[in-house]
Amino acid sequence: MPLLDQVVEQYPKDVKVVFKHVPLRNHRFALPAAKAATAAQNQGKFWEYHDRLFENYNRLNDQMIRSIAEEVGLDMAKFDQSLNDPTTAGRINQDMAVGRNAGVRGTPTVFVNGRLLKQRSLEGFKAMIDKALAASAK
Repeated sequence: MPLLDQVVEQYPKDVKVVFKHVPLRNHRFALPAAKAATAAQNQGKFWEYHDRLFENYNRLNDQMIRSIAEEVGLDMAKFDQSLNDPTTAGRINQDMAVGRNAGVRGTPTVFVNGRLLKQRSLEGFKAMIDKALAASAK
């Protein structure tokens, strides 16, 4: 089970996962993949699409991006419309600005209540979450 799923399973009432796109400039298909994931989100299939993208990160190309959309059952006409919609690019640009302002330098970068998570393991997550929960209980 992916690590974030484990964290949510451990803290179902206390953890909310928020994803922000910060496509790497040195990855040719990072921005097209971010647009495609946003288009999938518009059809309620963000995480399913996201997970398939990351499974294939080293093989991404335009055809793979479309194939994944078809595999997860997206309406391809709506998908194409979202890809070309300026609001899609605008949402990604907003995410990138948030990332820059937070000091994101690479992906993945994880924050817990606005604090950078340095130990990306279940134990690292639990330590930060427990500390945040204890502080909010005071």
